[in-house]
Amino acid sequence: MRYWLFKSEPETWGWSDQVAKGDKGEEWDGVRNYQARNFMRDMRVGDLGFFYHSQKEKSVVGIVKVLNEAHPDSSTDDPRWECVDIIAVRPFEKPVSLEMIKAEPRLAEMPLVKSPRLSVQPVTEEEWRLICKMGETEA
Repeated sequence: MRYWLFKSEPETWGWSDQVAKGDKGEEWDGVRNYQARNFMRDMRVGDLGFFYHSQKEKSVVGIVKVLNEAHPDSSTDDPRWECVDIIAVRPFEKPVSLEMIKAEPRLAEMPLVKSPRLSVQPVTEEEWRLICKMGETEA
């Protein structure tokens, strides 16, 4: 299993929107960055990801699971763009802010810290466990 981070502006698509989709999940569509698209191509069913509220909140707020592997993005006719489908697994007991992540030296190499604009990013197993612990949430 691999781990990921999915960033979204809560005003556009927030954790509550993801939860409302239930077991059918939702496409993680609209990504127009080649590196982020390529990360989605690497995802497999069952991989887990952090759901991250960007903009004002800047916090990990939940855990999602990859439901379907990369397929054409239904929000465009351009065949270059693909997406995965994700479902909400559980909320974080305590959101983990970007400020908290940056303050933890063991997380200094995370793409979230080094490449903060990237909307889909890989997360190492060590980073995954540490952030779950910080958020008092089962890994």
